[in-house]
Amino acid sequence: MEKFPELSTKRLRLRELRESDAPVLLSIFSNPHTMRYYGSEKMTGIEEIEGMLMSFKQGFEKKQAIRFGIELKETGELIGTCGLHNWAKRVNRIEMGYELNQEKEGKGYMSEALSTMIPFAFQQMNIHRIGALIHPNNNSSRKLVQNLGFREEGVLRDYVYAGGVYMDLIMYSILTKEWYKA
Repeated sequence: MEKFPELSTKRLRLRELRESDAPVLLSIFSNPHTMRYYGSEKMTGIEEIEGMLMSFKQGFEKKQAIRFGIELKETGELIGTCGLHNWAKRVNRIEMGYELNQEKEGKGYMSEALSTMIPFAFQQMNIHRIGALIHPNNNSSRKLVQNLGFREEGVLRDYVYAGGVYMDLIMYSILTKEWYKA
């Protein structure tokens, strides 16, 4: 992939993130509700967001990751991001991550976005396995991936350190043959 891809659903456009998205991203990544299960500290300044955007850009340029901005087609409003990272090319394995503006939760947006990103990963990136690491108490995220066909594999004990505590994460995964069989 030389050019950043744009994916489209009925209500959403998955597109490259821009510097102009920084204020919206700061409102998402500084929200305690959003960050409580994220596995890292909440962000406190625009400089951190700019660093994150640079990291996303470099990940794409080095063909190691891809992070999409999730935009409402109707209004052009950025409501979150979703992406693929930790790409182990030798074994065609990658991990998925996502977050949404708190006010947009519960409307099916993330399911819609991931239902487009997942086949993109399998078809365009030649991925065999997509993993998702989810906090045990994040019931809405666990339900989301299960509804998409991911299977729970097990608990990774004290896998991340954030907010002064170690947290367990549950590993979920889906294989290309499972996605197309469903």
